[in-house]
Amino acid sequence: MLIHVVKSKIHRVKVTGADLNYIGSITIDEDLMDAANIVQGEKIQVVNNNNGERLETYVIPGPRKSGEITLNGAAAHKVNIGDVLILITYAMMSMEEAKMHKPYLVFPDEATNLLK
Repeated sequence: MLIHVVKSKIHRVKVTGADLNYIGSITIDEDLMDAANIVQGEKIQVVNNNNGERLETYVIPGPRKSGEITLNGAAAHKVNIGDVLILITYAMMSMEEAKMHKPYLVFPDEATNLLK
């Protein structure tokens, strides 16, 4: 049996942009992606602490050291610039693997979204 387990989490980042005219996805500073072990195209859950919205999309890398967190396409309707988000990815693994698994947890600077 396989179960879904938290693979990585970027905790409390602020939305820096919302682009309705983009095809879709979320753009994340590539430094944050690396720290959280998230890869381009990976499915991600976006939880908005300000309004309770939850959505799933895929990740595209943003410029390093930019702190960029931009919701693109229809997802841009679910956020406002400055909203605080939690970004979560999951992995499927056996119960035995899950018991040994340690998720990648990233707590960036809340003012800049940059790694501390």
